[in-house]
Order: sequence, then C-alpha cells, then structure tokens
Amino acid sequence: MCGITGIYNCGSKAPVSETLLREMTGVLSHRGPDGEGFYFNGNIGMGHRRLSIIDLEGGSQPIYNEKKDIVIVFNGEIYNFPELRKELVNKGHVFYTNTDTEAIVHLYEDMGERCVEKLRGMFAFALWDSRKKKMFLARDRVGKKPLYYYYDRERLVFASELKSILIDKTIKREISNEALTDYLVFLCVIAPKTIFKNVYKLNAGNILTCDPNGINIKEYWDLHPQINASLDENAYAGRLFDILKDAVQCRLISDVSLGAFLSGGMDSSTVTCLMSEIKKDKVITTSIGFREKDFDESHYARLAARHFSTEHHEEIVESNAVDQIDEIIWFLDEPFADASAIPTYDLSRAARKHVKVALSGDGGDEIFAGYRRYYYDNLENRVRHFIPAIIRATLLRGAADIYPKAEWVPRILRAKTFLQNLSSTQERSHFNSVSAYNDLERNSILNQDMLLALNGYHPFSVMEGYYNKTGDVDDLTKILYVDFKTYLPDRMLVKVDRMSMANSLEVRCPFLDHKLLEFAAQMPSALKLKGRQGKYILKKTMESRLPGEIINRSKKGFDIPLDLWFRTDLKNKAYDCIFSRNAFLKNYFNYDFITGMWDQHQKGQRNWGQHLWSLYVLELWSKRFLD
Repeated sequence: MCGITGIYNCGSKAPVSETLLREMTGVLSHRGPDGEGFYFNGNIGMGHRRLSIIDLEGGSQPIYNEKKDIVIVFNGEIYNFPELRKELVNKGHVFYTNTDTEAIVHLYEDMGERCVEKLRGMFAFALWDSRKKKMFLARDRVGKKPLYYYYDRERLVFASELKSILIDKTIKREISNEALTDYLVFLCVIAPKTIFKNVYKLNAGNILTCDPNGINIKEYWDLHPQINASLDENAYAGRLFDILKDAVQCRLISDVSLGAFLSGGMDSSTVTCLMSEIKKDKVITTSIGFREKDFDESHYARLAARHFSTEHHEEIVESNAVDQIDEIIWFLDEPFADASAIPTYDLSRAARKHVKVALSGDGGDEIFAGYRRYYYDNLENRVRHFIPAIIRATLLRGAADIYPKAEWVPRILRAKTFLQNLSSTQERSHFNSVSAYNDLERNSILNQDMLLALNGYHPFSVMEGYYNKTGDVDDLTKILYVDFKTYLPDRMLVKVDRMSMANSLEVRCPFLDHKLLEFAAQMPSALKLKGRQGKYILKKTMESRLPGEIINRSKKGFDIPLDLWFRTDLKNKAYDCIFSRNAFLKNYFNYDFITGMWDQHQKGQRNWGQHLWSLYVLELWSKRFLD
C-alpha cells in the first residue's frame, strides 16, 4: 500500500520540477512511511511513497522492465501475481524483484492497456511508456484505491490524494457549485467530480492515457447484473462459500503481520471465520466500542472473538474523539460528512498497533442488500406497481403535500415520506432514501446566489446515468447497482482508505473481489433480500459456522452519537465554527435556515445532528484547504 504522484508536461515539454514533485510525494508520507523513490526524465516525473508489504528488501519503486523504457509507480496489491509471474517467466520475461508491481510491467509489455483485465486486486498505478511517449493511469474495478488528476492540455498532474496535487500552487482552488451541492446530499463528492472545478477523480474500473495529442479515458470493467435462475438456493450457497473462501485466502499473502477488523457483524465475522479456518496460527482481531450503550456493539465482537479463538484487542472511543476531526479532515482531502470516519480512524489506529495489514467486511451490505433501506425501498416498489402512475402523480403527491411531517416516528409510519416516494419513480424514491438533505431542505439552506449559479442542476443526475445503464432487471438489482457505483466507492471505500492510510495500515476487502462480485450479480434478488431479511444467502451460507446470535442480530451501522455531541461536548466548538464572522459557509448558505436548525436541535425539537455535522465539517475543511 503506497502513495503515487506524477507530472507529465505533455504539451509544454518543459522539464519537471524536481522540487515540486518531491514535495508532492512527501505530503503522502503517511501512505508510505517505509521509503520513497523517484523517476525523472525531462518532461516526465513520477514519485512513490512505500508501505512495505511484499518483498520488503527488494520492492522499492519505481520499477522498470528489462530495457528500462517502461517504468511504473503502483499503489495497492495484486493477489494473483504469483500465477501471473509464473506465466510471464515462461514467456521469457526476466524479473529482478519478487513484487506484484513488476508483474504489471511485464504484463503491459505483452498486452498493453488490456493488462488491467488480468489483475485481481486493488490498485491505482501510473505507467510511463517512453517508446510511445504515453502515460497510462489505471484504477481498480471497484475503486478501492484513489487516483486524482488535473489536465490542462499542457500538463497532466496526478496523485493518490488531492492534497498532493494542491501542492502545485498554479492549480486554482475554485469551488465546484455542483460538487458542493452533491456533498450536501450524499455527504461526499461522487466521482469523477471533486470539490474543485478543475481537478477530477478517475472513476473505478477506468483507465486514462495521455500523450502529446491529449487524454483519453475509457472503462475496462463494469458489473453487469444478469440473473441466472438455473441454480437453486443450496447450489448458490455452496458456490458462494467456495468463492468467498478463495477471496479470503488469496488476500492472506503478506510478508508482514496480518489480522482482521471485527465488529461482530455478519460481514466481519464471516471474514474472521474463514481466516481462522485457513490460517494455522491465531487470527489477530481488533474492535472498538463506545461508552454510549445505544452505539456500542463490542460485546458481539467479543462473542465472535471467543467463538473463533482469536487474539482480540478492543479499545473504547470517547466523546473527546471529536478533537481529532481537524486531523481527520486533512486526511480525507475533500469535504466528507460520514461521521463514522471517526471510529474508522480509531479502529485503524488500534489495529496498527498489532498488524500492518487487516482484512475487513466492507462491501457485504452493498452486494447482498444488507441495509434496512433496501427493505423499505422494496416495499415501496411493490406498492408502486399496483397503483397507476396518474394516481401516484396526482392524488398521492397532493396527500403528501398536506400530510404533517414527523421525523421521530419509525420510517414505516412516516406517511409523508411514504406518500412522497410513492408519487415518484423508483429512481427518485431511492434518491430520496439516500439523501441527507431532501429537496425542500436543500433549496432552503442554499442562498439565492447559489441557487442561481446552479442553473437548475439537481444532484439526482449523479445517480440517473447509472440507473439507465442497468437495463431490464428488477428494482432491487437496479438499486444495488447504483449504490455499487456511487455510495460504495465514494463514501464507504473513501472512508476506509483514507482512515487506514492515515495510520499506515493496509486494508483488504474479500467481499469486493471481482470474481465474487460477478457471481453475486447473477443471483436472484430474492436470495439477497427475503422478506425483511437482508443478506439472506450469505446467512444461509455461513449459518453452520457462525454463532446464531450474530446470524440473527439486527443490522447496526458504525454510528456515533452526533445528536448528543452537538448538545454537549461539541456544542460550543461547533457553534463558534459554524457561526464565525468570516465563515466560508456564508458564501453559499442561508443563515436564517441554519440558525433555525441549530435552535431546534438544542431545544430537542428535532434531531438535526447529521445536517449540522455536514456544515461543521465543511467549515473546518475550508479553513484547512482554502485558508
């Protein structure tokens, strides 16, 4: 696991500034504290920070081919590199390291850009082909590893993190109004946008090539749901177990200490279970807990740890953890308001005391419909199919407009939300269910200048294109695909990558193995969500191996008590920040609405914790990245 940077002056052909590139690379030292390396050749420069996992002595980067006319800097892990290496040696390629990185170089010699199709793992890399004067960037299929870039026809600048690109002071930090609006809705910025107009993220499963004629971006992989009804439930469970165990086993390759995150949930317990079956020695597991009982699930982690006889370590997150937020914002790069970044940071820090690599259960919810909202979305879709569109668009919408709103009741009894969703399409209903700010709240909090500048832009467009790609599949499959392309890579995986890398910890996700993903995409939806039960097929697959208390427990997110913190420990600090005289927020937001939110929250009239958190984080981010 590493950090990469690079500059290609493709248009100007000016020599790359060594001072600039070294500074860009240095700011990524947390991603690779074990060493650094550089390649300079006229108008080309590439930098690398290394976290040593494979071939500790001989794996320094950049890495070259035999003739040294191809050079690569790489971030990630290729789990099938031993097989690839064997094939390439049989073809006559000569290796001078035992790294997975070198396999990519020789694979590129044979296959060109199609080399990414044979890679099983997580990665972001930059490869310079001096013969063709071409820079080749690639990002893994799911988006585990990040890759930012800036291009202005004269030069291509790229890096693992946005802060590295911003070291170049000639690159303007101009806020994207659309990205800022997306942030309010999704609590993050969805690729390919970034918070700045002129800097972008390379989408997952994409490659970018750059030569003196310009850049070209294309997709090399996508998940194509095609239901296979020829297998029965038991056959699916049997094959799922084999594929999942293989995904875990190939991720155990390491020359350093390796363990697992263990929350006591279905996904992390499954990974720990399979690791304990494969590894000869005890699995090292780490979990965190909270003093607040409503948010603490550490007893489930202890239960799983005892069941699998792991070497278990546990730490408690205190309410003063909010003091870390300024540091966490620095590592996150962009405004990011998923507050579970805090416990993820603490979990990574705790795990790093014992291991250098940790396996996690990330991805299980998005693949096998584990979130509660999938049940509610599915329920609304079933009702929607029985009511003619004209009735939904008129009578139900009218009823929704006059129905009082009550946030305190269970969602299934929130008739206003239910009626609003039924009066919309499935796509807009799903958008509503994942939006932190609904349309009314978003239009109320943005000031008039911002609304005019948006010129009718709506964040739904972020998801709309992915809905249109799904074709003729069932409603749940559509929703899962959209979340796989948006929520998973740009929120869940960003959180895990940035917080683990902040602690120089590599995290591997067996559920996101592309072979497992392609198999799961063939499963009928009824095997993922059966009645109210999400992850049905995974539970059936693991029912003989996991404790019943874990199999049957209710889903619990990795949440923190924001509502309480904004009335206690965080209250004064957040108020002084959000309502400061020169607040960045005043350029974009309506402070009458913000004041109303704050007062209602303090009086306990409504829980605005998540909304206030998004504003607090944004203001802190502006002070760190704009001031």
